[in-house]
Amino acid sequence: MDMNAFSLKGKTAWITGASYGIGFAIAEAYAAAGAKIVFNDINQELVDKGLKAYAEKGIDASGYVCDVTNEDAVQALVKRIEAEVGVIDILVNNAGIIRRIPMTEMSAAEFRKVIDVDLNAPFICAKAVIPSMIEKGHGKIINICSMMSELGRETVSAYAAAKGGLKMLTRNICSEYGEHNIQCNGIGPGYIATPQTAPLREKQPDGSRHPFDQYIIAKTPAARWGTPEDLQGPAVFLASDASNFVNGHILYVDGGILAYIGKQP
Repeated sequence: MDMNAFSLKGKTAWITGASYGIGFAIAEAYAAAGAKIVFNDINQELVDKGLKAYAEKGIDASGYVCDVTNEDAVQALVKRIEAEVGVIDILVNNAGIIRRIPMTEMSAAEFRKVIDVDLNAPFICAKAVIPSMIEKGHGKIINICSMMSELGRETVSAYAAAKGGLKMLTRNICSEYGEHNIQCNGIGPGYIATPQTAPLREKQPDGSRHPFDQYIIAKTPAARWGTPEDLQGPAVFLASDASNFVNGHILYVDGGILAYIGKQP
């Protein structure tokens, strides 16, 4: 096997919402594999934070302010990226939000906001890059899905609906544009140790694990939380020529949660 198939040398990768967290880790891996990194975020403060973090890692990234739910803004950004960096070879739809509210207490406006960011935005971004991918003769679109693409859970009705829809959007992009040598796949992270989940992993005053931490460890065959670095290998694979016949697939990086019924009480 030619291991150069995993190289991203000369490719331009746009990762949405990649100022920090999972998106940043994926961008870092892409840079190490040779790609030129482009990212956006919702405001200048986050973009500046991201640029500083990339510079500290020695990564020459291009950062832009863009609301990915605004179709006109996204179309303009793609044209700007093509002019300033290059045609986008790899799109990672990473930007997302979650609102943990019981369904009967959630307003329709709150529900729509989650759908807008987590489902409509990936549609908007994919729609913007596909024409140039067709013209170039190849392209990779990677949607950051979730275990909630498969499962339900209390208080996340909007998030689960959006991520379930994103799974099917992934499959439909594959179905519609696979003949143009465009591969669209998804990554479904499990519970990942990030600053956002840190409060759920804090030791209790008596030294015991947080109850939610205990729950996740008990439900995960790997017996640990994932890290952003756990997503890097799968993300590089799906962005590289090594995955050219992988299409419409959701790769769950969850330590085995979806395969496991849980320990007997």
